[in-house]
Amino acid sequence: MKPLLIHPTNWTDYSLIDSGDGKKLEKFGPYTFSRPEPQAMWSPRLKPELWEKSSGSFLSSSSLDNEDTKGKWLIKNNVPNKWEMTFDKLKFFATPTPFRHLGFFPDQSPHWIWAAQKINQFISISNHANNPKILNLFGYSGLASLHAASFGASVTHVDASKKAINYAFENRNISSFHELPIKFITDDAVKFVNREIRRGNKYDGIILDPPKYGRGPNGEKWDLFNDLPLLLKCLPKILSKSPIFIILNSYAIRFSHISLHYGLSEVMKNYSGNVESGEISIVEDQVNPRQISTAIFARWENRSTN
Repeated sequence: MKPLLIHPTNWTDYSLIDSGDGKKLEKFGPYTFSRPEPQAMWSPRLKPELWEKSSGSFLSSSSLDNEDTKGKWLIKNNVPNKWEMTFDKLKFFATPTPFRHLGFFPDQSPHWIWAAQKINQFISISNHANNPKILNLFGYSGLASLHAASFGASVTHVDASKKAINYAFENRNISSFHELPIKFITDDAVKFVNREIRRGNKYDGIILDPPKYGRGPNGEKWDLFNDLPLLLKCLPKILSKSPIFIILNSYAIRFSHISLHYGLSEVMKNYSGNVESGEISIVEDQVNPRQISTAIFARWENRSTN
């Protein structure tokens, strides 16, 4: 098992400008923001004045300084509550949130591109009359769902947060994707999958990017370390006979890509395909750039669609 290191490359509206002293300076469309980054144990390369000119900075409310920690933004007056950004065929809104991110995760774009390639391959060799069916669990603001749909997939987008579903609706509307086959569902992921098993519904691809902890719309509790293994074991029951892919992503520190690799390999052992795993990083837009690891992943693909 040789780990992969993948990073976003197709952005014009996002970049990692500089990093160091426990922070990172990033471009989000026309604005720049400074956010905490404990992995940046080195010194910044750019002058302090460039950091000071940023449009805003995030102050964590906890010394633990993890992605689940709430805090507050110090935003300059010229920055709106939300603004439009683009990626590939997508248009979407960026907005500062209490959890330090800006309503989407640009480091996930390599997965969107990889999934689009698999969808294209499936369509080109398939005799199916219908579009490939993709399920996006924990779909948040919908960029993975919208990107997959723009390449010909019929997508079911599930998130437990009504606010997240509203974000996804907004992003669909600003992208003018009203006619694309996307269903947005507010539901607990585990309950939804179990209902799909009972209904006999099947999917050709599944995307999972679960949080470490969460709540369902009716107070259901999600604990990644306890619940993800159980959810993974359910996935073969909602897969089609010849599925295309599964993407499993995690920002959890206690997991490694090795854990995800073997967990997904066991789940897909009865299917003819390959599992690859590794880390996602963001790369500075500089000469001799440094990289910051952001997440781990494992993904399975059907051999016959390679």
